[in-house]
Amino acid sequence: MTWTAPQITRNHEPYVGDERTMLAGWLDYHRQTLLLKCAGLTAEQLKTPSVEPSGLTLLGLVRHMAEVERWWFRIRAAGQQLDDIYNTEASPDGDLDDIADADAEADFATFAAEVEAARATAAGLSLEQTFAHRRDSGDVEMNVRWVYVHMIEEYARHNGHADLIRERIDGVTGD
Repeated sequence: MTWTAPQITRNHEPYVGDERTMLAGWLDYHRQTLLLKCAGLTAEQLKTPSVEPSGLTLLGLVRHMAEVERWWFRIRAAGQQLDDIYNTEASPDGDLDDIADADAEADFATFAAEVEAARATAAGLSLEQTFAHRRDSGDVEMNVRWVYVHMIEEYARHNGHADLIRERIDGVTGD
């Protein structure tokens, strides 16, 4: 039997809540939106690029967001010593690029595990907790609140990409 990305039920974003509830709720909404864009597609469809010359795929986006979840919540904000999942020195964008031989089912499981690990890690961090991060201008101080806002922005941007890729694959549209 051919594996397909599972159907999901997306929860609505929160309408009322304190800051943590709103940030976590909107982030979960966007996490679920990415999965919704993939639901019901086969592994081969998930590997279908959007439009030449771009090689961007839905599976690449899922892999990228697993990498980003790990990077921002666990490695940067919590200071955990973890390796990248897909990116290597030889292939620094392996999450997005190394799709041909990727195992979609395993990659979806990795994404789910990284989201759960990020949630658990973030739950133990204050929004005000800071860490240093190198930017073009040098080291800057950031806080966990910034990570939440950045992750919401990152998902929102990539979910727009996912909309277009999904429509190209089978004509499905909508949020």
